[in-house]
Formats: sequence, structure tokens, C-alpha cells
Amino acid sequence: MGFHRIAAASEIPSQGGLKVRLGRDEIAIFRDGGEYRAINDLCPHRGAPLSEGFLEQGRVFCPWHCFDFSLCTGESSIAPHLRVATYVVEVRDNQIYLDYPDELVCDNSAEEAIDEL
Repeated sequence: MGFHRIAAASEIPSQGGLKVRLGRDEIAIFRDGGEYRAINDLCPHRGAPLSEGFLEQGRVFCPWHCFDFSLCTGESSIAPHLRVATYVVEVRDNQIYLDYPDELVCDNSAEEAIDEL
């Protein structure tokens, strides 16, 4: 695991989220009060972008079907069998860093070459 810069803190909206891509994952970054939180962007119910959901009391609500997910644990209180991955976030010099497996971060040009085969 290693920390990777993913966005400037100023890029994260005060309401809603920002979708970023790291490795093969789409990740939603949120500002929850004074804290920054990161979860997998895809709702496990039907694949909606959670970065487009709305925030309330430390939870994001899916924009399609309103399933809720804790920004801290990834758990849903509406459907306990559903969960999204959460990531450790650090803020350094107004930049957001995410703890993410180094081996999953790859060179985009290599991915594009594979896609062309």
C-alpha cells in the first residue's frame, strides 16, 4: 500500500462528491464536515455513480435508488448485505492522498496498449 495524490482539496465540492480514477477503480471523494472521505464510486446495487449522490449525516445516498452508504465503514443501513470499499485519506499541503495498493496503480499507456490488442 502507498499514498497516491488524487486531487486538490479545493476540487472537492462542499455538497456531493468528486469521481477520480486510480488504477482500475473509480473512487468517490467527499468532504464530510471538515474531513475528507473516499469510497468506491459504484453502488453495488445497480452500478450508479455514488459521487453524484447526496450527503446526509456522514452517509451518501445513491442517486438512482437511495441506498445509503456510510462514508466511514462503507455499510448500508437500508440493505445490510450491500457494502462499498472505503479508503484511508490524508490531506497534505491542501492535496488529497489516498492509501491504495501500489501494484494496482499502473501506467495508463500500458492499459491503452492492451485495449488495442
